[in-house]
Amino acid sequence: MQLEQKEDQAQFKLKNASASIKERRRRGLTWYPVTITQEDIGFGGKVVLELERPAHRQDLHLFQVGKNACVFSNAPGYSGTHSASDRPMLSVVVTRVRRNKLVLATTKEALPDWVINGNNPNGSTQNGSTQNGSTLGIDLTFDEVSYREMHQALNDVIGAHGNRLAELRDVLLGARQASYREPQADDLFYPSALNDSQLVAVRHVISAQDVAIIHGPPGTGKTTTLVQAILETIRRERRVLVCAPSNTAVDLLTEKLAERGVNVIRMGNPSRVSELLLKHTLDAGVMAHPSYAKMHAMRQTAEQHRDTASELAKEGVRNFGFEGRQHRQQLREEARTLRQAADDLERFMTEDVLESVQVITCTLVGASHRHMRHLSFETVFIDEAAQALEPGCWIPIAKGQRVVLAGDHHQLPPTVKSEQAAREGLRETLFEKCIQRQPNTARMLTTQYRMHELIMGFSSEKFYGGQLVPHASVRHAGLEAYDLRFAPDLPVEFIDTAGCAYPEVAIPESRSTANPEEAHLLLERLAQLLTPYDAAEHDGQQHTPLSIGVIAPYRAQINYLKDAIEDSEVLNGLLLQRRLSVGTVDSFQGQERDIIAITLTRSNPQGEIGFLSDIRRMNVGMTRARRKLLLVGDSSTLCRHPFFGELLAYVKGVGGYRTMGEIAKISSL
Repeated sequence: MQLEQKEDQAQFKLKNASASIKERRRRGLTWYPVTITQEDIGFGGKVVLELERPAHRQDLHLFQVGKNACVFSNAPGYSGTHSASDRPMLSVVVTRVRRNKLVLATTKEALPDWVINGNNPNGSTQNGSTQNGSTLGIDLTFDEVSYREMHQALNDVIGAHGNRLAELRDVLLGARQASYREPQADDLFYPSALNDSQLVAVRHVISAQDVAIIHGPPGTGKTTTLVQAILETIRRERRVLVCAPSNTAVDLLTEKLAERGVNVIRMGNPSRVSELLLKHTLDAGVMAHPSYAKMHAMRQTAEQHRDTASELAKEGVRNFGFEGRQHRQQLREEARTLRQAADDLERFMTEDVLESVQVITCTLVGASHRHMRHLSFETVFIDEAAQALEPGCWIPIAKGQRVVLAGDHHQLPPTVKSEQAAREGLRETLFEKCIQRQPNTARMLTTQYRMHELIMGFSSEKFYGGQLVPHASVRHAGLEAYDLRFAPDLPVEFIDTAGCAYPEVAIPESRSTANPEEAHLLLERLAQLLTPYDAAEHDGQQHTPLSIGVIAPYRAQINYLKDAIEDSEVLNGLLLQRRLSVGTVDSFQGQERDIIAITLTRSNPQGEIGFLSDIRRMNVGMTRARRKLLLVGDSSTLCRHPFFGELLAYVKGVGGYRTMGEIAKISSL
């Protein structure tokens, strides 16, 4: 963890040192411009600020309660970059987040002049110079909070002895056997349309006394099964905790549970701004509380007293007398007392809301939220557990009596920035450790609802013991089933560029790799494939327009693809209509497309394939496809790795292998 923290911090500084404000804002790291709408005195006499960004700015952002940040000025004379030695900064901690407002705690007893001068929302004249609006902004700084909480969780679990956390640790790491009660035939209460393997998984969750794992291969309905397991659990328990490593996954689970009528509160800052999610935030719960109006009135009165005291102070000489000073002091004391009472009432309302809900959802680190520190749960659910760092998982597990993990360790692993940390074990997840050391804890979902059977076939054999079964609705659902004009078509197609002299090109500046000729071939074949297709004919009909994903393993290849697509009338039109998207495997995780086209990029005499050797990435990339999987690559380079040799043998076995000569013949027809 220390190695990872050090590397993460170094990369954060490097990545943001030269980034513009616009780029940092796009990444969710910056609000600019902002104005100070309220200034108050907090604990220890330190300044508390409320900042607001323009109401029309709805950019998604990463600001959350507890995050460290810094207020900066972009006024003339300041460079606006992290590396500038002359740039003034005010360190703050985020204490409250609204859609367009942040409340910040500072370490200062008075604001610096540059903050006061920069807060100029109306373009007024200050200190003899005219400004056009506020020059203040706020940047997120490196996330020390997550690492601090993970370090604390590790210390807690290492030091646990004679308590439930120690027992769960020993079970999850295979030192003692997990226990289960005998499932009953009538265990399930909520009606559902789950298939047999999904029902087995839900019953497994209910019968688990320590740990249960839902293993969900691509397209098998893991989220649906997990939601059903949560519904069955809250029928038996007062309140459960549901976590995931990413905000997107937490948001999805929150929405699915809310749609099923569950009383759910989403802790933290939703990454998707939707009315449904906002309705289920803690802030919304507090605002709907019967005591909210009273608290709001107390705060308003406190502000009035503070403003009146400030106005009296400005009158100067006319109120210099003893009675005037006493009156001002009395107003300030009343304001302070009212604010304290309002804060106490807000704490009571928050606890009341959290006590009454059925499900609390949050990220792994979000489980350490100050409002949740006193809460405990009988069951903790962790989705995407196979993508979560083990230290992060221990944060919510420490709050529970038993744990349910959901995910798939044959898909993308967690992101680890330090290669040394990865080699020394940080990339191995708690999900993997448990499923390998105690296979009886897991139940795998086996019916998949996404892919044509030939697209599914290789992944099923290679990763899932041949156990996946395509549902009847997708078994033969290729492009021909979508539109007969695509006939004849192959659901899986591999175009081999071996011997075509399409060499890869190294891009030293970005440590990336491209293959322009291969990218051009992929797009040419994709455009050729789509020639008989007219998206407009499918609008409003039984079939929705086709969705297409183009995947490359390297950023340089993606950049080339995006530039080349602009020169293709067919593909650029689909791109503008948002029916075609281009990205890395990571960007398509959890998604699906009717057509997936993958350029494998690597082509060199040495047979070096870089991180294509992480076969889990290929599993994710290939299983995004519903109706058509198109692969382009150099077999002479790729097949030095056994995985790609097996893949090529499979494609040949299903009749999907094509040489450049065959493609040329099709082009001439």
